[in-house]
Amino acid sequence: MGVLTSLAGIGHVDDVFIALGTTIKAAGSQAAFRAVDFDAVVAVARAARKLGATRLGVVSAMGADAHSRVFYSRVKGEMEDAVAKLGYTTLVFARPSLLDGDREALAQTTRPAESLSLAAMALLKPLIPANYRAITATKVAKALLSAINSAGAGVRALPSGEMQAMR
Repeated sequence: MGVLTSLAGIGHVDDVFIALGTTIKAAGSQAAFRAVDFDAVVAVARAARKLGATRLGVVSAMGADAHSRVFYSRVKGEMEDAVAKLGYTTLVFARPSLLDGDREALAQTTRPAESLSLAAMALLKPLIPANYRAITATKVAKALLSAINSAGAGVRALPSGEMQAMR
């Protein structure tokens, strides 16, 4: 109810994009991670739907699956399932691979393993299938906007490889 109350002054909305998420480490616990990546995302999607939104784009994650043994992937899949039940005419879930960007510019902590992975991916880019290559947040945003604008009715998963190919 808090999200809807916060959005009450907006009136009517048509299209909504949600790019909200954290990491388990940054959140501090699995419960705190779930509060952001499931509860908050579903709450915003639900509030927007009540305000009339008919098209929704959500940044999820590669491997999202409500039945996954991996907690992160399971929460993302459960979020997708919950949002899909809200009655949007058009719903696109972007499922990017590793996000490549300047975390320091966003006041986020650097992650050494992530930095190493990004460096290795840059060197091996021609050998890595497009679906597994790192992708910039800008490219994800542009691809999600394009997908929403071209998608018909229904639910669609937008894999990272397809986002890589978009201009």
